[in-house]
Amino acid sequence: MIMKLDMSSTTPIYVQLRNQIVLGIGKGEIKIGQSLPTVRQLAEDIGVNTMTVSKAYSILKNEGYIEIDRRHGAKVNPSLDISGEFKERLEEELSLLIAEFGIKGVNKREFMDICSRIFDSMNIPSMVGGGV
Repeated sequence: MIMKLDMSSTTPIYVQLRNQIVLGIGKGEIKIGQSLPTVRQLAEDIGVNTMTVSKAYSILKNEGYIEIDRRHGAKVNPSLDISGEFKERLEEELSLLIAEFGIKGVNKREFMDICSRIFDSMNIPSMVGGGV
């Protein structure tokens, strides 16, 4: 698992780490059920404090992306949830992105092309049994 973290970014490292893991799952680089490095190991590998990794893992657990067991560590949740709460959050985040794109002059067709290209680069269908 290769992490691309920008230590000079205004985005907190734990958020970048969380995002990189979600992208890894989405792209199929991190498989459903796969174990993740321990907090200590990942912190050492990427050169950050263990509390940073712990916070990222905690967020991922709360969002349902991973499960954590004291005996077996963290692993990608084999039963990812696509509940109403998730869909509401997705809609809110997409609304903001669409507004930002529109303000910057990107039209619907360009936006949809970008979305399609990114979606196609993910390994989504095999993860969720044929897509949503």
